[in-house]
Amino acid sequence: MKERMFFDVGVGKSEIKESYDVVIVGGGPAGLTAAIYTRQSGLSALVVEKNLEGGYMNLTELVENYPGFTSIRGEELGSKMVEHALHFGAELVTDNVEKIQVEGKDKFVHLSSGKTVRARVVIVATGSTPRKLGVPGEEQFRARGVSYCATCDGHFFKDGHVIVVGGGNSAFDESLFLAKMVRKITVVHILEKPTADARLREKVFANEKIEYRPLTELVRIEGDEKVEKVVLKDLKENKEYTMDVDGVFIFVGMNPNSELLKDLADLDEWGYIITDENMETKTPGIFAVGDVRSKGLRQIITAAADGAIAASIAARKYFET
Repeated sequence: MKERMFFDVGVGKSEIKESYDVVIVGGGPAGLTAAIYTRQSGLSALVVEKNLEGGYMNLTELVENYPGFTSIRGEELGSKMVEHALHFGAELVTDNVEKIQVEGKDKFVHLSSGKTVRARVVIVATGSTPRKLGVPGEEQFRARGVSYCATCDGHFFKDGHVIVVGGGNSAFDESLFLAKMVRKITVVHILEKPTADARLREKVFANEKIEYRPLTELVRIEGDEKVEKVVLKDLKENKEYTMDVDGVFIFVGMNPNSELLKDLADLDEWGYIITDENMETKTPGIFAVGDVRSKGLRQIITAAADGAIAASIAARKYFET
């Protein structure tokens, strides 16, 4: 594997100013695009990212569906977006936002470092996190055979045998995508019947590459440098057995990182933030973009589009006189 290209671009905590026009929470594609468009509108922008700028892209080996790049490493694309935002004068800091407080037209963003930053507009781009199973080996082999994104990583398992965990729409839809490139797919689900839509069930059950095993639990993931086998449990017989596999894809849901806005925005039944078509929540001046927002497609390109829309609308609505 190539040497990690990402670098620390956060400004020092002591350099954070007391006030910005726009504070962006989250440094993934949605947040970084919002920063670029904010700066292009002549407004000051601070991006607060608690981990690595670039967000979930950093965990993607190759991105092959972002326009302009036939193939690019996820962390490299993230670095390019960071460089782009910095080029236009956005400020980035590594910190965590603990609370957003609204007082009249002003928003106060409270950071874990103890600082409080005032802004007229806050754009929340905190994304969502794949729900984990919590089984032994899952974290150990993450990005070494364990994946949560078939679109991102499926091609690494060409002609291989993979396990898909889950029985809902995501698991079945991603299984059909994987079937285009892998040799065999074993779908395991702890329930007797899948919860996926009838259309998806018909397609999966008709695909010769896909085997569906109900009442089956993934107990453990094993291997040396990468995934080599899994331990499964037949819940009906209450017996464990081992299966040789090349990869494990886990689709048991996503957890939106929407806690910050639980009192400032409406959430859908899954906890995603509800916005209007301009990405604005029910609280004026607070926007939500990217994977944390309630919408139909969550990809890098749609996250970037959300960020561009939110920043552009915010500039016109709250700063033009």
